[in-house]
Amino acid sequence: MTKMRLMTCNIRTSTGDDGEDHWERRKEMCVSIILGREPDLVGLQETGEDQATYMKAAMTGFSSFGLPDEPGSKHAVDTMFYRSDRFDLVAAGGYWLSETPHVPGSSSWDSRCVRLANWVRLIDKPSRQEFRFVNTHLDHVSQPAVEGQARTINEDAAAYDSDYPQFLTGDMNANVDHPGIQSFLEAGWVDTYEAVYEDYNPYDTFHRFRGEQYDHGGGKIDWVFSRGRVTVTGAEVVKDSEGGRFPSDHYFVSADCEVGAC
Repeated sequence: MTKMRLMTCNIRTSTGDDGEDHWERRKEMCVSIILGREPDLVGLQETGEDQATYMKAAMTGFSSFGLPDEPGSKHAVDTMFYRSDRFDLVAAGGYWLSETPHVPGSSSWDSRCVRLANWVRLIDKPSRQEFRFVNTHLDHVSQPAVEGQARTINEDAAAYDSDYPQFLTGDMNANVDHPGIQSFLEAGWVDTYEAVYEDYNPYDTFHRFRGEQYDHGGGKIDWVFSRGRVTVTGAEVVKDSEGGRFPSDHYFVSADCEVGAC
Protein backbone atom coordinates (compact mmCIF):
# COMPACT_ATOMS: atom_id res chain seq x y z
CA MET A 1 0.00 0.00 0.00
CA THR A 2 1.16 3.52 -0.86
CA LYS A 3 0.32 6.25 1.64
CA MET A 4 0.07 9.86 0.51
CA ARG A 5 -1.40 13.20 1.53
CA LEU A 6 -3.21 15.50 -0.89
CA MET A 7 -4.30 19.12 -0.51
CA THR A 8 -6.58 21.41 -2.46
CA CYS A 9 -5.82 25.09 -1.95
CA ASN A 10 -7.61 28.05 -3.47
CA ILE A 11 -5.02 30.71 -2.68
CA ARG A 12 -7.12 33.71 -3.79
CA THR A 13 -5.99 35.83 -6.72
CA SER A 14 -3.41 38.58 -6.24
CA THR A 15 -5.50 41.07 -8.24
CA GLY A 16 -8.28 41.51 -5.68
CA ASP A 17 -8.69 44.68 -3.62
CA ASP A 18 -8.02 42.82 -0.38
CA GLY A 19 -6.25 45.45 1.74
CA GLU A 20 -4.49 43.79 4.67
CA ASP A 21 -5.29 40.41 3.13
CA HIS A 22 -3.55 41.12 -0.17
CA TRP A 23 -1.39 38.33 -1.58
CA GLU A 24 1.86 40.14 -0.79
CA ARG A 25 0.93 40.15 2.90
CA ARG A 26 -0.06 36.49 3.10
CA LYS A 27 2.04 34.60 0.55
CA GLU A 28 4.66 33.44 3.06
CA MET A 29 1.93 32.26 5.44
CA CYS A 30 0.26 30.43 2.57
CA VAL A 31 3.40 28.45 1.77
CA SER A 32 4.18 27.85 5.45
CA ILE A 33 0.75 26.35 6.11
CA ILE A 34 0.82 24.16 3.02
CA LEU A 35 4.34 22.83 3.61
CA GLY A 36 3.58 22.43 7.31
CA ARG A 37 1.05 19.75 6.43
CA GLU A 38 3.80 17.82 4.58
CA PRO A 39 1.68 17.02 1.52
CA ASP A 40 2.74 14.83 -1.37
CA LEU A 41 0.33 16.33 -3.90
CA VAL A 42 -1.13 19.85 -4.00
CA GLY A 43 -3.73 21.31 -6.35
CA LEU A 44 -3.93 25.12 -6.42
CA GLN A 45 -6.66 27.36 -7.76
CA GLU A 46 -6.69 31.08 -8.62
CA THR A 47 -2.97 31.19 -9.32
CA GLY A 48 -2.12 34.44 -11.07
CA GLU A 49 1.12 34.58 -13.02
CA ASP A 50 2.97 36.26 -10.16
CA GLN A 51 1.57 33.74 -7.69
CA ALA A 52 2.51 30.75 -9.82
CA THR A 53 6.05 32.08 -10.12
CA TYR A 54 6.30 32.59 -6.36
CA MET A 55 4.80 29.22 -5.47
CA LYS A 56 7.08 27.32 -7.84
CA ALA A 57 10.12 28.91 -6.18
CA ALA A 58 8.79 28.50 -2.64
CA MET A 59 7.55 24.91 -2.92
CA THR A 60 11.00 23.42 -2.61
CA GLY A 61 11.21 19.73 -3.41
CA PHE A 62 8.15 19.84 -5.67
CA SER A 63 7.70 19.68 -9.42
CA SER A 64 4.74 21.47 -10.98
CA PHE A 65 2.45 21.29 -13.99
CA GLY A 66 -0.32 23.39 -15.45
CA LEU A 67 -1.66 24.50 -18.83
CA PRO A 68 -2.69 28.04 -19.82
CA ASP A 69 -6.43 28.49 -20.11
CA GLU A 70 -6.30 30.66 -23.24
CA PRO A 71 -4.46 30.13 -26.56
CA GLY A 72 -1.40 32.33 -26.81
CA SER A 73 -1.04 32.68 -23.06
CA LYS A 74 2.06 31.36 -21.32
CA HIS A 75 0.53 31.55 -17.85
CA ALA A 76 -0.47 28.19 -16.39
CA VAL A 77 -3.62 28.16 -14.28
CA ASP A 78 -4.71 25.76 -11.54
CA THR A 79 -1.11 24.70 -11.05
CA MET A 80 -0.53 21.31 -9.46
CA PHE A 81 2.51 20.19 -7.46
CA TYR A 82 3.96 16.76 -6.69
CA ARG A 83 7.00 15.72 -4.68
CA SER A 84 10.00 15.32 -6.95
CA ASP A 85 11.81 12.88 -4.69
CA ARG A 86 8.86 10.57 -4.44
CA PHE A 87 7.16 10.44 -7.84
CA ASP A 88 8.18 9.81 -11.42
CA LEU A 89 6.12 11.61 -14.05
CA VAL A 90 4.57 9.23 -16.59
CA ALA A 91 2.47 11.73 -18.54
CA ALA A 92 0.80 15.12 -18.13
CA GLY A 93 -1.90 17.04 -19.93
CA GLY A 94 -5.21 18.78 -19.66
CA TYR A 95 -8.54 19.44 -21.30
CA TRP A 96 -11.07 22.24 -21.37
CA LEU A 97 -14.34 21.92 -19.50
CA SER A 98 -16.56 22.43 -22.50
CA GLU A 99 -18.44 20.54 -25.20
CA THR A 100 -15.16 20.50 -27.15
CA PRO A 101 -12.66 19.61 -24.40
CA HIS A 102 -9.67 19.26 -26.70
CA VAL A 103 -10.09 22.73 -28.22
CA PRO A 104 -7.83 25.10 -26.24
CA GLY A 105 -9.69 28.02 -24.75
CA SER A 106 -13.14 26.56 -25.43
CA SER A 107 -16.09 27.30 -23.18
CA SER A 108 -19.72 26.14 -23.01
CA TRP A 109 -22.93 26.34 -20.96
CA ASP A 110 -22.59 30.12 -20.41
CA SER A 111 -19.54 29.63 -18.21
CA ARG A 112 -18.35 33.03 -17.01
CA CYS A 113 -14.71 31.96 -17.34
CA VAL A 114 -12.77 29.51 -19.46
CA ARG A 115 -12.24 26.47 -17.26
CA LEU A 116 -9.90 23.50 -17.63
CA ALA A 117 -8.62 20.46 -15.80
CA ASN A 118 -4.92 19.66 -15.49
CA TRP A 119 -3.76 16.11 -14.87
CA VAL A 120 -0.61 14.12 -14.26
CA ARG A 121 -0.01 10.40 -14.17
CA LEU A 122 2.61 9.51 -11.60
CA ILE A 123 4.45 6.46 -10.32
CA ASP A 124 5.35 6.23 -6.67
CA LYS A 125 9.06 5.39 -6.72
CA PRO A 126 9.21 3.05 -3.71
CA SER A 127 6.15 0.94 -4.56
CA ARG A 128 5.96 1.47 -8.35
CA GLN A 129 2.25 2.15 -7.88
CA GLU A 130 0.79 4.27 -10.69
CA PHE A 131 -2.10 6.71 -10.24
CA ARG A 132 -3.63 9.84 -11.75
CA PHE A 133 -4.05 13.27 -10.16
CA VAL A 134 -6.48 15.85 -11.62
CA ASN A 135 -6.92 19.46 -10.51
CA THR A 136 -9.60 21.96 -11.55
CA HIS A 137 -11.69 25.02 -10.70
CA LEU A 138 -15.34 24.99 -11.79
CA ASP A 139 -17.34 28.05 -12.79
CA HIS A 140 -18.54 30.44 -10.11
CA VAL A 141 -21.66 31.80 -11.85
CA SER A 142 -23.47 29.37 -14.14
CA GLN A 143 -25.10 26.30 -12.58
CA PRO A 144 -25.48 24.63 -16.01
CA ALA A 145 -21.75 25.22 -16.51
CA VAL A 146 -20.85 23.50 -13.24
CA GLU A 147 -23.03 20.54 -14.22
CA GLY A 148 -21.52 20.34 -17.70
CA GLN A 149 -17.98 20.78 -16.42
CA ALA A 150 -18.46 18.01 -13.87
CA ARG A 151 -19.86 15.78 -16.59
CA THR A 152 -16.79 16.44 -18.75
CA ILE A 153 -14.49 15.41 -15.90
CA ASN A 154 -16.53 12.26 -15.29
CA GLU A 155 -16.37 11.28 -18.95
CA ASP A 156 -12.60 11.74 -18.96
CA ALA A 157 -12.13 9.69 -15.78
CA ALA A 158 -14.31 6.89 -17.15
CA ALA A 159 -11.71 6.21 -19.84
CA TYR A 160 -9.67 4.45 -17.14
CA ASP A 161 -10.48 1.10 -15.56
CA SER A 162 -12.80 1.40 -12.58
CA ASP A 163 -10.10 0.17 -10.18
CA TYR A 164 -7.39 2.53 -11.50
CA PRO A 165 -6.51 4.99 -8.68
CA GLN A 166 -7.47 8.58 -9.45
CA PHE A 167 -7.66 11.78 -7.40
CA LEU A 168 -9.55 14.98 -8.15
CA THR A 169 -8.93 18.23 -6.28
CA GLY A 170 -10.60 21.56 -6.81
CA ASP A 171 -12.70 24.52 -5.88
CA MET A 172 -15.97 23.31 -7.36
CA ASN A 173 -17.96 26.42 -6.37
CA ALA A 174 -20.68 24.00 -5.27
CA ASN A 175 -21.60 22.06 -2.15
CA VAL A 176 -23.01 18.55 -1.93
CA ASP A 177 -26.55 19.68 -2.76
CA HIS A 178 -25.51 20.92 -6.21
CA PRO A 179 -26.32 18.63 -9.16
CA GLY A 180 -22.71 18.92 -10.30
CA ILE A 181 -21.39 17.44 -7.06
CA GLN A 182 -24.10 14.80 -7.13
CA SER A 183 -22.91 13.80 -10.60
CA PHE A 184 -19.38 13.29 -9.24
CA LEU A 185 -20.69 11.02 -6.51
CA GLU A 186 -22.93 9.11 -8.91
CA ALA A 187 -19.95 8.62 -11.23
CA GLY A 188 -18.01 6.85 -8.48
CA TRP A 189 -15.94 9.66 -6.99
CA VAL A 190 -15.62 9.44 -3.19
CA ASP A 191 -15.56 12.58 -1.07
CA THR A 192 -12.54 11.93 1.14
CA TYR A 193 -13.85 14.09 3.98
CA GLU A 194 -17.20 12.33 4.09
CA ALA A 195 -15.44 8.96 3.95
CA VAL A 196 -13.82 9.77 7.31
CA TYR A 197 -16.40 11.89 9.12
CA GLU A 198 -19.68 10.98 7.40
CA ASP A 199 -20.33 14.68 6.85
CA TYR A 200 -20.32 16.44 3.48
CA ASN A 201 -20.73 19.99 4.83
CA PRO A 202 -18.61 20.48 7.97
CA TYR A 203 -17.84 24.16 7.37
CA ASP A 204 -18.22 26.94 4.85
CA THR A 205 -14.83 26.47 3.19
CA PHE A 206 -15.26 29.88 1.52
CA HIS A 207 -15.07 32.47 4.31
CA ARG A 208 -13.99 35.84 2.83
CA PHE A 209 -10.92 36.00 5.12
CA ARG A 210 -13.21 35.97 8.18
CA GLY A 211 -12.88 32.37 9.28
CA GLU A 212 -15.67 31.07 11.49
CA GLN A 213 -17.14 34.57 11.79
CA TYR A 214 -18.42 34.12 8.24
CA ASP A 215 -21.35 31.74 8.16
CA HIS A 216 -23.56 31.95 5.11
CA GLY A 217 -24.51 28.29 4.84
CA GLY A 218 -22.55 27.69 1.66
CA GLY A 219 -21.01 24.47 2.95
CA LYS A 220 -17.90 22.76 1.67
CA ILE A 221 -17.11 23.86 -1.89
CA ASP A 222 -13.45 22.77 -1.89
CA TRP A 223 -13.09 19.06 -2.53
CA VAL A 224 -10.64 16.16 -2.57
CA PHE A 225 -12.18 13.19 -4.36
CA SER A 226 -10.81 9.70 -4.94
CA ARG A 227 -11.85 6.71 -7.02
CA GLY A 228 -10.51 3.27 -7.87
CA ARG A 229 -8.25 1.31 -5.52
CA VAL A 230 -7.96 3.99 -2.84
CA THR A 231 -8.69 3.82 0.88
CA VAL A 232 -9.18 7.12 2.72
CA THR A 233 -7.55 7.18 6.17
CA GLY A 234 -7.78 10.83 7.18
CA ALA A 235 -9.10 14.26 6.18
CA GLU A 236 -8.98 17.83 7.43
CA VAL A 237 -10.42 21.24 6.71
CA VAL A 238 -7.31 23.33 7.40
CA LYS A 239 -8.39 26.37 9.43
CA ASP A 240 -4.93 27.68 10.37
CA SER A 241 -4.37 31.41 10.72
CA GLU A 242 -1.60 33.70 11.92
CA GLY A 243 -2.28 36.82 13.96
CA GLY A 244 -5.96 36.61 13.16
CA ARG A 245 -5.35 36.53 9.41
CA PHE A 246 -5.81 33.68 6.99
CA PRO A 247 -3.72 32.45 4.04
CA SER A 248 -6.74 32.73 1.72
CA ASP A 249 -10.45 33.46 1.59
CA HIS A 250 -10.93 29.69 1.38
CA TYR A 251 -9.95 27.04 3.89
CA PHE A 252 -7.59 24.47 2.42
CA VAL A 253 -8.67 20.82 2.53
CA SER A 254 -6.40 17.78 2.93
CA ALA A 255 -6.83 14.03 2.68
CA ASP A 256 -4.70 11.03 3.65
CA CYS A 257 -5.07 8.02 1.39
CA GLU A 258 -3.64 4.59 0.75
CA VAL A 259 -3.36 3.78 -2.93
CA GLY A 260 -3.68 0.20 -4.07
CA ALA A 261 -5.82 -0.71 -1.06
CA CYS A 262 -9.57 -1.26 -0.90
